[in-house]
Amino acid sequence: MSQLTIALTKGRILEETLPLLEAAGIEPLENVFKSRKLTFETTSPDIRLLILRGSDVPTYVEFGAADVGVSGKDTLLEHGNNAFYEPLDLKISICRLMTAGIAGKQLPPGRIKVATKYVNLAKRYYAEQGRQVDIIKLYGAMELAPLLSLADEIVDIVDTGNTLKANGLEPREKIADISSRLIVNKASMKMKHQQIEALIDAVGSAVTERAA
Repeated sequence: MSQLTIALTKGRILEETLPLLEAAGIEPLENVFKSRKLTFETTSPDIRLLILRGSDVPTYVEFGAADVGVSGKDTLLEHGNNAFYEPLDLKISICRLMTAGIAGKQLPPGRIKVATKYVNLAKRYYAEQGRQVDIIKLYGAMELAPLLSLADEIVDIVDTGNTLKANGLEPREKIADISSRLIVNKASMKMKHQQIEALIDAVGSAVTERAA
């Protein structure tokens, strides 16, 4: 049986993915949180795990370096997800992608400045709104941008909204509901169809049981 490579996203998504894989009979042979390694063999001899930055997972799957991946829907929307299949919503790491700005402050008329790491998503969203924008790419500390007049608005992930509130911001428009998805390389789906279908079924059952 050929080996399946599954690319996982570091951080919160990884913490919530591992129990689903465990329920599907796939466990890493080492503690992935204590090791500096990026590849891990598992209790299933034909499956290995890669631990990657979230933004890299879709690229590894698209180009076949990984057969399967787990990625946030926000990352997939930003990447453009026609490059792979997305057969399963894992219903973990649930949040919303939203616009946000200084609480109680109206947007100025005309062209606005928007800070975000989701450049493609933001461009599409504001174009659909008929709003002209200048996009400023930031990788973190998004909440500072409106406070320091770098941007009129931000586009970011909102979970509880507490971070926004603590920084004097408020969520505004919801762009998308976000959760983590299982994605599959198109060529791998043909070449390793049985293995991948078995994996999708096993993880899908774990998702259903978790929700019950």
